[in-house]
Amino acid sequence: MSDKDTKTLSWKTHLFEKIRPDWREEIDDYEKALLLRREGRMDEKVFMETRLRRGAYGQRYDNGRRHDGTASRELPLPEREVRKGPDTLWHAPGMQRIKIPFGRLTARQLEVLADLAEEYSDGICHVTTRQDIQLHYVHIEDTPDIMRRLAAVGVTTREACGNTVRNVTACPRAGICRDAPFDVTPAAHALAFYLLGHPDTQNFGRKFKVSFSGCSEHACGLAFMHDLGIVAAVREQEGRIEEGFHVYAGGGLGPVPYQAKLLEEFLPPEELLPTAQAVGRIFARLGEKRDRSRARLKFLVDRLGIDEFRRLVKEEREGLTEDERWKDWSGAREAASEEPLKAPGEFPDPDPNSDFGRWISSNVYRQKQHGYAAVTVALPLGDITARQCRLLADIVRKYTKETLRLTVEQNIFLRWISASDLESLFHDLQSAGLAETGAETIEDVTACPGTDTCKLGIASSRGLAAELGRRLRKRGSGFDEIIGSLRIKISGCFNSCGQHHLADIGYYGTNRKVSGYSVPHFRVVLGGHWKENGSAYGLAVGAVPSRRIPETTERLLEKYRERRREGESFRDYVFRVGKTTITKDLEDLLTVPPHDVDPSFYVDWADAREFTIGDLGHGECAGDVVSAVDFGLAEAERIVFDAQVTLDSGDFRKAGKLAYRAMITTARALLRLPLPDIGTNPDEIVREFRSHFIEPGRFNLNFAKYLIGFHEAAGETSTPEHAHQRIEEAQLLIEAAHRAHQDHLEREAAAKRRPVTKGAS
Repeated sequence: MSDKDTKTLSWKTHLFEKIRPDWREEIDDYEKALLLRREGRMDEKVFMETRLRRGAYGQRYDNGRRHDGTASRELPLPEREVRKGPDTLWHAPGMQRIKIPFGRLTARQLEVLADLAEEYSDGICHVTTRQDIQLHYVHIEDTPDIMRRLAAVGVTTREACGNTVRNVTACPRAGICRDAPFDVTPAAHALAFYLLGHPDTQNFGRKFKVSFSGCSEHACGLAFMHDLGIVAAVREQEGRIEEGFHVYAGGGLGPVPYQAKLLEEFLPPEELLPTAQAVGRIFARLGEKRDRSRARLKFLVDRLGIDEFRRLVKEEREGLTEDERWKDWSGAREAASEEPLKAPGEFPDPDPNSDFGRWISSNVYRQKQHGYAAVTVALPLGDITARQCRLLADIVRKYTKETLRLTVEQNIFLRWISASDLESLFHDLQSAGLAETGAETIEDVTACPGTDTCKLGIASSRGLAAELGRRLRKRGSGFDEIIGSLRIKISGCFNSCGQHHLADIGYYGTNRKVSGYSVPHFRVVLGGHWKENGSAYGLAVGAVPSRRIPETTERLLEKYRERRREGESFRDYVFRVGKTTITKDLEDLLTVPPHDVDPSFYVDWADAREFTIGDLGHGECAGDVVSAVDFGLAEAERIVFDAQVTLDSGDFRKAGKLAYRAMITTARALLRLPLPDIGTNPDEIVREFRSHFIEPGRFNLNFAKYLIGFHEAAGETSTPEHAHQRIEEAQLLIEAAHRAHQDHLEREAAAKRRPVTKGAS
């Protein structure tokens, strides 16, 4: 046995007794599945769901490291030989997601994460918008060892991904918030571990997300965007105050966002776990399984209606077998309890223009407990190095009893800091490179991984976020009285992992073809409502070349400052002024100069390479047909814009009709390729679209279903929310049409390049 094997065996033996027996068995089973797949004895689809349920993802791989150039990359990737296996999973590193329930970590856990980041990854721990940690560039064969070392300190990766209950998130201020009626941490802990591996949550068609909020007025847990959003509530009964929860169901972002509906006005604590279990059983039984694009709970709630869904949940709840965990939360309360390390102190009064004063202003929150503060450690792009993790672990032990949490804005939150220690803490964080100001302000830009590591990423969300953050910090925008509280959030594609729908200013990556070249663009989404638990979503305005997004951001902020009425929020301003005016403000920023005039437009942020999506090349124009298609898609975009403006004015039925017209116009535009003389009859257009694009597999079926479903409904909408959703669907159909058109151009270009083979006459 080699020295390396002996060393590995030694630490595994050392950890063995520290791992919960059930977790140890689960990891052993996973490692067996890994071996079977490597030997080709397990079907890839089965193994994929197996590894996803353990948090192991495939990722985009770019010569071994990210190319964003924005975060410190102090350590080289660990050397690994090229693995042999039945698929590419063994040849390129992937990503390991680590589940951190309600974001709570200890200093010891942070140190273990640092070790894993150095030994198996690229030296970076990435905080996600769901209070998870992600390690990138991890080899699949290393994942069992990573899981064991995490399990030894009480961390599991089980159900971090896959068709499962994902990480249960909660407000990081729970228990210390000045506005929350009570601490939701014990409830979050109880539900997270009750649902973990529960047999009633193993047969979902898609993922299931749960959040806890301490109050209704702040962002907290963003209840309205979750499958199950749970908000603390109190009521007076016979002269005494009772604690309970408002429960919302059926929310979700993704390509088409849905607002969660009120499931329970007031749910007693002892009913929380069985109600969540009942919801899971209904979702598993009635939720879509075959069509993944319609398999989230939001579609089931929308199809059944909240009243019928509520009836089914109550009926299911009544049939459940009693479980002692429903009422006995003693373990959860003990696990979630916190206390300070030091006595309370007096808050300092620094010069507001000093570094310390600016940090106090933006990064420090006064707890409801007198003399104590909570501090946000701002992490640009959500990244923290292994070295910084260790330094932060030491800092946490110095000032607290290991009371830290991750946040959905990709930061770290330290709790129970004695106010008299704030200046000393600030200097310690400065020494660690962790005293960035502007936390939870407009400077604190949120972004998903985008093209750095995500296979679905279209544009560089991280590269753009880094550039915007740099410019906003240079201007001191986070301390601007008018715009400092705004949020900017960026997604690399329409799936909203960066939560762009909830931001005051949101962007999501897309692509446009200009004179045969692919050009990175970001669609602008304005007027989301981050406060009140994400109670309203924004609507798309238009697509802007990626290179002009910083200028777009500056102009949006300047116009807001100029036109804003006293006390007017950005959302209220957007809907008062209207998208027509805002689009006109940005009109000159929409154009792309020719490639030979300014090639920088054809390169994404923080990337030296010419922009492309996948392996697409430079297609050639096809004369009049291409012009006709482009014209038709531009017309569809215009109609969608009219639909948005009409919805803003309050006429949701007309807005729905316009969204339907935009879908038909989109389909007709593409049909000009095979049928230049296609008519305008909707029945004919849908029939021919099926024949020429859907059935041959030349159009993304997930988006084609928007057209088919709306056509079958005769373009009718029943509520403003439905009209909003249909408008979003129309926009996504147009985006898919652009991609289908580009695919057509590439096929034609490839056919022209293909050599002609001479045969015998």
